[in-house]
Formats: sequence, structure tokens, C-alpha cells
Amino acid sequence: MVFSGVTFLFYFLPLFLLLYFLTPDKHRNKTLLLGSIFFYQWGVPWFVFVILTSTLVDFHLVKRLHASVDQTKRKKWLILSLVLNLGLLAWFKYANFFVANVQSLQRNMGIEPMAWVEVLLPIGISFYTFQTITYAVDVYRRKHEPLQKAVDYLMYILMFPQLIAGPIVRFHEIADSINARTHTWQKAEWGIVRFAIGLSKKVLIANVLGQTADEVFRMDASIPEFTTATAWIGLLAYTFQIYFDFSGYSDMAIGLGLILGFRFPENFDNPYKAGSISEFWRRWHITLGNFMKNYLYIPMGGNRNGLSRTYFNLILVFALSGLWHGASWTFVAWGLFHGIFLLLDRMFLLRVLNKLGAGVSVALTFLISMCGWVLFRSETISDAQVYYSTLFKFEGMHSLYAYDKELVLTLVLASIFSWCTCSTQGKRISEFFFKDLPDQRPRFPVRITALSLLILSFIWLVAGDFNPFIYFRF
Repeated sequence: MVFSGVTFLFYFLPLFLLLYFLTPDKHRNKTLLLGSIFFYQWGVPWFVFVILTSTLVDFHLVKRLHASVDQTKRKKWLILSLVLNLGLLAWFKYANFFVANVQSLQRNMGIEPMAWVEVLLPIGISFYTFQTITYAVDVYRRKHEPLQKAVDYLMYILMFPQLIAGPIVRFHEIADSINARTHTWQKAEWGIVRFAIGLSKKVLIANVLGQTADEVFRMDASIPEFTTATAWIGLLAYTFQIYFDFSGYSDMAIGLGLILGFRFPENFDNPYKAGSISEFWRRWHITLGNFMKNYLYIPMGGNRNGLSRTYFNLILVFALSGLWHGASWTFVAWGLFHGIFLLLDRMFLLRVLNKLGAGVSVALTFLISMCGWVLFRSETISDAQVYYSTLFKFEGMHSLYAYDKELVLTLVLASIFSWCTCSTQGKRISEFFFKDLPDQRPRFPVRITALSLLILSFIWLVAGDFNPFIYFRF
């Protein structure tokens, strides 16, 4: 079940919200937990028992951690919790990847490959793991007391608005809201507005561009239609698709959180207007960047032990960040690609970009991020190499996609929404729609816009049949 699906929008969500708000305040966590379990088991019914069991075990491990006075024992309980959660991630997400590489090595050595039954990948396993890690580490660091009831912990981990596509909500950020949150009409209305904006990003922009991106990336390099122009149009479509898809899901999650009384952290901040890759990563998937910084980069030493160690830490963190996105060498290469540009920023590139001016630096950064998306989208490294060769051979500067009016219009809209905040007026308009004020209801134009976007999105969903789920590998 996904947020942009008919089942979720027309059946699950209305019924869940009705039951949730009919439930007395003290029992709403239970209702949210039961709704989240139902939501998750809809797609992977077998894994819900694994996730419930492991989460309950982890709850008691962290309670032991908190109760221990001896620092050595506290570390042991923390290690047990991390081993449990990272072990689940390693098994379900990376076992097939590891075995496939071993089998490939065996074939190259003339050895009969080992037999293996592929492990199914549960949706959202990466987000689930990071949530459990933040809980254990935040309690270990004494940032917050652990939760007293297993029901509350299960609800925090399994909360359906952010379980399968983020944002990654660190425990200390919402710990106080788990048992003491408020529900107001103002919050609910802003939540609906945010959800409507996110749904329209996903349905009206990302899905339209996704059709072209899928067609182009599936093309055989030998066919005459796969020209340089077609390759660039396909890449541009995917560049905007992944942004509007991912940020759209984050907006929907933030909106649902507001309706339920939570304030989830922002996950995107107009990343394509960044003037460097360093700035891009301060704007793209913000909660992942914060997680990697606070739970990996800084514990590894960060930038405290000289340039060489800093560069090593950056490269390793971004290689792991790439691997987190998917069990494939293309994701590792994508992470390394960005890690290398972060190193170049620190060495000299930021100074060069500053001299070139804002417009040129934004354009160059966008071009670099586009080139990185080839690795992210390709199934194999060899597929990426073929795509790169087509992009830069500059043969065949004509494409039939240039005459697709729906595609061109959607690309224009995507460009406007991606860069409108570069101007002062654009910033004001963005804040008008996105900056919710806790004690103020959305203004009339905001409500009308949100309602219009909901209606258009519903019409598109009912009439269309292309609604890809881009996070199946996460």
C-alpha cells in the first residue's frame, strides 16, 4: 500500500482517520500502531511478524542499557541492539548482493557457483533500521529517557506515515510528542495542505516524467531512436522524477504527521538550486544527511584528525550512503561519485564556483547531479557506461520526445518549481504555501489550491495506470 494508491487514499486513510479521532486520547497510540501494522502487512504480511518480534526485543535491550550504571555494560547492551538491527538489514537487503558477487567470483575461477535461494526484500527495511538505531543511540547518549511502554516504542518505529519512505525521524526529535501531542484544526488543515502538495508532486509531475524516464533507460543502445538528445531528455525526466517523487512522499508524510499531532523534520529544501555538491547535500534528503553525520561521520572522527582522515571518512560515509540506497555496485558508485565531489569542494572547487557566480555554479551543480543520477538509475555499471557514452558522443541531436507536449509542459513546470525560490518573490510564494503557522489556519487561496491539487491528483490516479513505487529497493 502506497500513499499515492487508490486503496490508501479512498479506503485506508479515511477509515483510519475516522477511527483514530474517535479513539480517546490515551488510546490513540494503540490505534495508530494497529493501523500501521495493517498498513505494513498489506504489502509484506510475513515480515510484519519479524519486525514486531525484533522491535520488542530491541525495546527490552535498550531498557537494560538505560538501567545499567556501568559504562562497559551500557556499551554491551548498545552493541547488542546495533547487531540485532544491522544484522536484519544485512540479511534482508545485502545477502543476495553478497552471494551474487561470490557466485560471480566462483564462475571466473571456474568453480561451480554455490546454490542460493534469494531472500525477499521487505519494503522500508532501511528506514526501519535507522529509526531503531537512533532510539538506541539517543538513549545511550542520554539525549532522552527511553519509552516506558512497548506499545509506544512499536508505534514510534512502525508509524505508517514515515515507515516506508521517510523522513528519518530521530527519536529525540519527537520523543516528547509520543505521549503528549496536541491535535488542532490548524495543524490538521496545514497537514492536508502539505499532503495535497506532496500528492500532486508525485502524481502530476513525477509519474508523468517517470514514463519517459523508464522508456529511455530501457532502450537498447543499438536502436537508432536512442540518440544523444533522447538520452539527455530521458535523464532530465529522471532527474526531476526522483526529486518530485521523493520530496512528494516526504511532504505527504509530514502532512500526515501534522494531522496526527506530530512535527516531522523537513527532508528537502530545493536541492536543485544548490551552488555546489556540498550545498546540494544540505538540501537533498536532509534527514539521511543528518543521520550519517551524527551517527557515523562524527563517531568515526569527522574532521578532527587531519585532512587525510577527513577525506577518508567522507568517502567511506558516502560509499555507505550509496549502499544504503540499494544493494548494487551502481549505488556504491553513485555514493563515491558524490563523495569525490565533496572532496573537490573542500580542495578547490568551492572557490572556483564562487568566482563563477551564482547562476553558473547552480547550472554546473545541476549538471553534475544529473550525471550522478545515471549511476543511480542504471541496473549495472556497464549499463551506466553505455548511457554515458550516448550522452557525450553528441550524435543524433534529434528526439521524438521533444514533440511530446505533455512531457515538455511537465518539464517546464518541474523547472519552475525547482528554481522559483532563487528569486525573492519565489521565496515568498513558497513560504505562503509551506510555512505552516501553528496558531493560524491556512489562508483561503492556500485552501483552494490544495483542494484543486487533490481533485486533479484523484482524477489522474483514477484515469491512469502508471504509478511506480520508487522505493522498492530501500
